[in-house]
Amino acid sequence: MKKLFLLCTAVVCMLCSNLYAQQYNIVIKGGHVIDPKNNIDQIMDVAIIDGKVAKVAANISTANAIQVVDAKGLYVSPGFIDLHTHNFQGTEPDHYLNDGFDALTPDGFTFRVGVTTVVDAGCAGWRNFALFKKNIVDRSKTRVLAMLNVVGEGMRGGAYEQDTTDMNSKMIALVARGNKDIIVGIKVAHFEGHEWTAVDHAVAAGVMANIPVMIDFGGSTPALSLDDLFMKHLRKGDIYTHMYAGLYPSREEIIDPATGKVKPYFLEARKKGILFDVGYGGISFTYREGIPAMKEGFFPNTISTDIHSESMNGSMKDMMSVMSKFLNMGMPLKEVIKASTWNSAQAVKKEMLGNLSEDAPADVTIFDLRKGDFGFYDYTGIKEKGTEKFECEMTIRDGKIVYDLNGIATPEFPVRQVVKKGASEHHKL
Repeated sequence: MKKLFLLCTAVVCMLCSNLYAQQYNIVIKGGHVIDPKNNIDQIMDVAIIDGKVAKVAANISTANAIQVVDAKGLYVSPGFIDLHTHNFQGTEPDHYLNDGFDALTPDGFTFRVGVTTVVDAGCAGWRNFALFKKNIVDRSKTRVLAMLNVVGEGMRGGAYEQDTTDMNSKMIALVARGNKDIIVGIKVAHFEGHEWTAVDHAVAAGVMANIPVMIDFGGSTPALSLDDLFMKHLRKGDIYTHMYAGLYPSREEIIDPATGKVKPYFLEARKKGILFDVGYGGISFTYREGIPAMKEGFFPNTISTDIHSESMNGSMKDMMSVMSKFLNMGMPLKEVIKASTWNSAQAVKKEMLGNLSEDAPADVTIFDLRKGDFGFYDYTGIKEKGTEKFECEMTIRDGKIVYDLNGIATPEFPVRQVVKKGASEHHKL
């Protein structure tokens, strides 16, 4: 009788266990997970529930999963964060990247290359940030963060970006603090003056709002001193973008032409805590600067595109193209992923992003490294060969599959509930 009771108890427990087993929205099976924050670099499963990462472990059960993703032979990482983009697309003529034709709405250029978060780099100023938020931030499936321009009018180009009377630290900080969930920094771009007005206004606002500044520095001839910029004006955690640009004499370059080595003050700046961002852009990356720096181990803290309507059709193309270039220049895969995820999240003080920790937003990129004979080039015409290239297989944003290249999810779409309303039928998740 006792044995029968124990057997019945075991059966009941098993049935209850199956009945109340965790139901996951998505389980990603068998992929090689690279999560630099949590030091994961091995084959694991990833479970997602209610838009959050539920678990990263071996052999997660799919018995109650709504969707299962077969990631065998593929890599799984946190969703990529593009730290330098231009997304304030609009219809105003002569507005450049501020409500103008040259910026890009993000969703068409993010998910297909594994990007789940972008940081708009200074398109909007404090005067028109509300319009940027309404038209772009609030309407995008991509997570859109922003650097507020030091100029109130934003990145309208030409004389607007030289107007020092429109650089108001107090108003910048006021708008930044009022939108701290979105505004993560302050941007100086295209200032051509021979004084430090733009930088100092940005840093003052950064101090008041407790956010970093990003410097796109140059245009003056002769160039202002980067040594002075790093050591006398910027703070630990501030960001220097276009680090491998070759724009002398209007901007100092990272490589000393006399020695072929990284200039000492770049090394000192890194020790100070200045962050160095790729910001590839249209003419802001050259192999002649990048290759010698990479050989010395001067890798970028963050990899970004500076994507806009011109750069996307030049040598830059997209986030995965830039990442591929750095992989083929000798940057280890794990470091490329770190510079495209966790480092970027930390740079803008959004540490809940860029990782696969439990309860983190379920932003996930699944990718392949294609093998072959690939060609890469920069805007000056220097060409390099490579044997590996990133290709996005799937992008998951906030726990939902938003891009699936080869149909690796089963079922491809979650089971839908049909709700009848009058003579028509509406499909609802």
